[in-house]
Amino acid sequence: MNLKKVTLISIIVIFLLSFPSHFMFDLFPNVLVSFFFPVNESIWEHMKILYTSILLGNVIKYVLLKYYHISFNNFSLSLVVSCFSSIIIYLLIYIPLYVILGENMFISIILMLLVYIIVEIFSYFILRFKKIRYINDFGYVLIVLGYVIFIYFTYKPIYNFLFYDTLNDCYGISEEINEKNR
Repeated sequence: MNLKKVTLISIIVIFLLSFPSHFMFDLFPNVLVSFFFPVNESIWEHMKILYTSILLGNVIKYVLLKYYHISFNNFSLSLVVSCFSSIIIYLLIYIPLYVILGENMFISIILMLLVYIIVEIFSYFILRFKKIRYINDFGYVLIVLGYVIFIYFTYKPIYNFLFYDTLNDCYGISEEINEKNR
């Protein structure tokens, strides 16, 4: 086993984790789950699928790297770059397609896989760089900050198309769910 094989496995694992991530809040509708998984069908909430799947997939990647004694550096930096760049790349490609074609599940899934491939290639090269000390130490703080932003906008969404759930005609977490969880 080497870093390239672990990266390939990671792409597959992250992609497969995306599917249960999409339905996690439907299965377990509570406040804690709302922090990590989408609570509605808005574009913004679906970015949690990318972020959380990459995070969980990289936990598995880390275990494989350690188990097979594969040399790597900058794991937290790699994780930060993967999580944040996945959202940026996805939105840069998805929004023009959404405006032109509307919602298309097939395009969304293929784009998600493409984004995972791209960010895992980024990750592969970052893991091979020489160790970058201070940025690496700050990486986990940035991951938590990403979730703080997700949590904030889940409960206090901006009223624009990114945050609008066309299926349920709402923004953020619906009031009915909020009432159940209090």
